[in-house]
Amino acid sequence: MGYTNKVYGFRSFAFWFWVLLIYVIVALVWWFVSLERLTADMTQLKLAELNPKAADYDLLRDEVLLYQKRQTAKFVGEGVAFLALILAGALFVYRSIRKQIEVSALQQNFMMAVTHELKTPIATTRLSIETVLRRKLDEVQQQKLLLSALSETNRLNILTNNILLASQMEEKNFQREHEEVNLADVVETVVSDYKNRFPNRHIEASADKDLFIEGDELLIQIALSNLIDNALKYAPKESPVYVDLMDDNDSIQVKVSDEGAGVPDEEKQKIFEKFYRSGNENTRKAKGTGLGLYLTRKIITDHNGDIFVMDNTPHGSIFVIQF
Repeated sequence: MGYTNKVYGFRSFAFWFWVLLIYVIVALVWWFVSLERLTADMTQLKLAELNPKAADYDLLRDEVLLYQKRQTAKFVGEGVAFLALILAGALFVYRSIRKQIEVSALQQNFMMAVTHELKTPIATTRLSIETVLRRKLDEVQQQKLLLSALSETNRLNILTNNILLASQMEEKNFQREHEEVNLADVVETVVSDYKNRFPNRHIEASADKDLFIEGDELLIQIALSNLIDNALKYAPKESPVYVDLMDDNDSIQVKVSDEGAGVPDEEKQKIFEKFYRSGNENTRKAKGTGLGLYLTRKIITDHNGDIFVMDNTPHGSIFVIQF
């Protein structure tokens, strides 16, 4: 409802904005026409005052007509400059307000997503623990409930880490580690963790050994975790997720491939923006806050790398990290 209200509010603003802009332009044209008529009338009066029989009549008449042309040129020049300033200012104001409304809507979607993301694992964890405490369950059932609670706790941990890290990385004084990172070890650690957390999902990894970069190993792990988590959320549960690390001659590439619905071409850049998520929070089924890919791009960019998304064949997405 809040997002819809903002859309209607922006449309109302846009309507009156363009009405006001058109009015200003029409008024500017009217002023030009009025001044031009006034100049023409003054020119006619000056010409009427001249004596046609005078010896210098032609010279005086040319001076009057030249003055009229100069006045017209001045009005045109000033009008064009004024119009350019008006249009530039109007465009700046329009874009600024539109951007502010879009950011406000994204922030509202983020708050709705965070609220949902917090409530779900908290409720699940509480229910699991209460069940273990209140009922006499066998060891297998207790283990299952405790693992469920642990999984939801991990979700909360990842969510809070992403929020805190995104806030910290926006600070100019943010400092990361500078160490030699073995990307093969990072891939193995992260993939192993996800296999333990999601034993029913098919996750495969292929990594060239001894590929090193200078950076912060924990941040690289978070970036890769966000991509794998993203693939697991948007791909069908029975489909595989592939993680490939390879030495591509002049660069090192990490690819995370899934067989989900894919990313539309018009959103391939937008998905890396802060808080951006496709669709509306009230109708979106996949979990998330819109911070994962944004944070991943900041981490990779901070490590002098690049990240982009390609279409998978026959369907799905391939997220590519390139150092």
